Formats: sequence, structure tokens, C-alpha cells
Amino acid sequence: MSDKVKFAVVGCGHIGKRHAEMIDRNVGAELVALVDVESKDKLKIDQFEVPFFSSLEDFLDNDVEVDVVTIATPNGHHASQAIKVLEAGNHVVIEKPIALTKADAEKVIFKALHLGKQVFAVMQNRYSPPSVWIKEVMDQKRLGAIYSVHINSFWNRDERYYTKESWHGDKRLDGGSLFTQFSHFIDIMYWLFGDVTNINSVMRDFKHQNMTDFEDTGIVNFEFVNGGVGSFNFSTAVWNKNMESSMTIIGEKGAVKIGGQYMNEVEYCHIKDYDMPNLEETNPGNDYGTYKGSAQNHHFVIQNVIDVLQNKKAITTNALEGMKIVDIIERMYQSTK
Repeated sequence: MSDKVKFAVVGCGHIGKRHAEMIDRNVGAELVALVDVESKDKLKIDQFEVPFFSSLEDFLDNDVEVDVVTIATPNGHHASQAIKVLEAGNHVVIEKPIALTKADAEKVIFKALHLGKQVFAVMQNRYSPPSVWIKEVMDQKRLGAIYSVHINSFWNRDERYYTKESWHGDKRLDGGSLFTQFSHFIDIMYWLFGDVTNINSVMRDFKHQNMTDFEDTGIVNFEFVNGGVGSFNFSTAVWNKNMESSMTIIGEKGAVKIGGQYMNEVEYCHIKDYDMPNLEETNPGNDYGTYKGSAQNHHFVIQNVIDVLQNKKAITTNALEGMKIVDIIERMYQSTK
């Protein structure tokens, strides 16, 4: 594939528009269509001078020449829409999560394998400078045996986010806090340390009984299959604004803490016979803002799609990894006391 890679975006909310902007700016990409059930006027997408369709079915029926379709709709639609895109003969980029159940994620992967198409799972936190750095530290085994990993994600989501007209908060479309708010950090955990077992969770809804169908607070304890124990503590009930997302790693030869609001700052690094490099922090790991959604690093995702389809690089987050994140989250919910 030597010409520009042709993209369509399904779902033109904040994240979908971000994808469209990154496609529009990339010299190797061409935006060929936008799809959303809302009107163009309401979506405010006039800057994109491409055909607009009011449903995925209408778009596919019109035989628009396209290579890749990005799915940026509510979470509950991801798997079924991805399968339709694959059946139409296109590669697919799926915003996190790729599905709300492992079974649905498997259906997407089976369809892609059967048709010889790529499925790209969007996990853009892997591109943040601290994530790239700690992955290298882990790959080089500089910390030795891992004893424990502790992740804390304490954010604010209130009536400004869970509005009546939004799909956020609807269990069937949203899935829950671990899917919509915190799956990026579970992905980083899996990427660094592998699978987990012996999960025990306590989850409660303290503040959002009139806004959501699910928990706003949880404490999850587990063991890593590769050794060591871990905890994932989260809340969307923090008053007024986000507090932190942090990961503390305690190992045989040292300890590291990555913190900030979005796991975007190295706060502590003390490792035997190792000097911490100077990381250029050009962007946050996952700048969700207060209520608007993830706004960072999507340009890396789009470039990776282009590079993979042009046989230049390997896929950054493949469909099996996307499915594994869904599997871990599903098991965390199933273990709730």
C-alpha cells in the first residue's frame, strides 16, 4: 500500500473528532467519511469537508472507497460495529474497550482472522514518555523480581459528565468505570507485568446512585501470574476535579513511582546501579481533561495504523491484547464481593 491510507470515522463525539483531526493532519492518511446518528450541526464538524452518513449501514451501502474504519461510538456498540466493518472488507480501529465482554471480543478477533483483516485496539497511553521508559526498564529486568505493584486512579466524574443526554452511566453502553475511565491503566499494567489471577474486588457506588448504573469506587487485589502481588484502587467520586493516577512498583533491585493526574510524571526512581534518564514530557500520558475525554497521543495511533498497513512496523496494541484487557476487567467485576 503506497498511496494514502483512507480512513472513515464512526462516532463523531470528542474522541471521534480527535481521530478525524489526527487523520486530517497526517500526510499519509486521507479522511474519506464521517458517520454519526446526530446531525452535523449538533456535532460541529463543518471543518471536515467529507461525506457524512447518519448510520454505519448507510456508509457501507454507499461503497465509499476506504481502507480503515475507526469505531469511536459508545462502548456497547464497538464489537457489533467492528464485525460489520470487517465483513465489508475493511480494517478496523476500535477505541477502548474493543468490547464489553471477552466473548464479544473473541467474535471480533475470529472475524478478523477469518477475513485476513487487522484490528487495532486504541491504547494510546503506551506512547507517553513515562510509559515508554518504564517498559524499557521492565524489558531490561532492571528491577529484578517484582514484589508488588500498586495503582491508584482517583478522578472526578459528576453531573457535568453524566448528563441526561449522554450514554455515560448506562451500563449497557458504558460498561462501568473500569471500562470507560481506567482501562488505559489496566492496559499499562498488563503490558508491563502480564496477566493476573486470584482477583478479589470490593466495589461500591457512593455518589452516583442517581447518575449511573454502576460503581464509582473500587479496591481490587490480585496476584500476577509471573510473580508478585498487586492492587488497583479507583474512584470517580473525587470532588470537583481529577486527583491522580499513579503506579508504584516495588522490586528486588529498586522502586519506581509514576504519578501525576494521568500517570504522566516519574515521581520516584531508585534502582540499583541505574541513573534515571531525562524524559522530555511533551504531553500527558492520557489527558482526559476534566470531562471532555482523552485528547493525547492519538496521532501516534494513526501513524501506527499507516505503518502497519504499509508493512513498515508492527502493530502497537493488537486485538489479542485488547481482548485481554476486556478479560481482566470482566474478571475484576465478576470477583466483586
